[in-house]
Amino acid sequence: MLSVLILTRNEEQELPTCLAALDWCDDLIVYDSYSTDRTESIALDAGARFVRRPGQDLSIAFGGDEAFHRTWGLREIPFFHPWVFVLDADERLSTEAYQEILHLFSNLDSKNLDSSNSAPVAYQLRRRDFFRGRHLKHVQVTPWYIRLFRPEFVHYERLINPVTVVNGPIASIHGFIDHFPFSKGMNDWIDRHNTYSTLEARQLSTAPSLVTPLVLRSALFAPHFSQRRFYQKLVFNNLPARPVLKFFWTYILKRGFLDGRSGLSYALLQAIYEFFIQLKLDELKHPR
Repeated sequence: MLSVLILTRNEEQELPTCLAALDWCDDLIVYDSYSTDRTESIALDAGARFVRRPGQDLSIAFGGDEAFHRTWGLREIPFFHPWVFVLDADERLSTEAYQEILHLFSNLDSKNLDSSNSAPVAYQLRRRDFFRGRHLKHVQVTPWYIRLFRPEFVHYERLINPVTVVNGPIASIHGFIDHFPFSKGMNDWIDRHNTYSTLEARQLSTAPSLVTPLVLRSALFAPHFSQRRFYQKLVFNNLPARPVLKFFWTYILKRGFLDGRSGLSYALLQAIYEFFIQLKLDELKHPR
């Protein structure tokens, strides 16, 4: 039906459950960033293919460029099926989403699909983030993610937290991906986001410092969420006091306070992450 690509780095805790939930798939690929734990043996024991990108810088996440890392996987890994679904090891495809995809593929004629017609070449799904056992219904930063697509129509941009760029129509699947970003504990989350903030600062150091009318219009009115998100990042990156604005947006405007203590904690963590980015960006611009 479709291939599933799972991105990993030291995921011996989450990978077994992730793979078990995908027992319906006959083409599982674990795309690994040189794990040092049991990730490889777990993948192979489950019958998945195990792939590593050669020449990767092992000192930093994704070799220092997540977009390049992901795009390499789409271009260089031979998939058994024309459609690919991408997951992280700490994500689970909900039963509702699986049933919708099953129904979709039972009616899909991929022979008539090309970049010149109106048939979708990618599908976006909503993601539910969980923290302390609670679904973060309001405070979640980004609800929609493009995860199901024909890989020849897709590439990624940005060093970290990349934007999925699709050359063709995008449709929506209304089931959810469930995400458990804190499943390995707070230290793991902080360590990862310390690294991510370094890459975000590098990305911002080369980003345009001027918001044009075209960028502003695209941030508000681009036809798909992924496109709006790309331009919204450009706008947001040029605003002052971004950590404060991030907290105000997630906790007040998005009504994160309705998510209780978990919502407050998550909004504060997002603001702190933004503060790390700002400090590292200042350091890049004004080295001592």
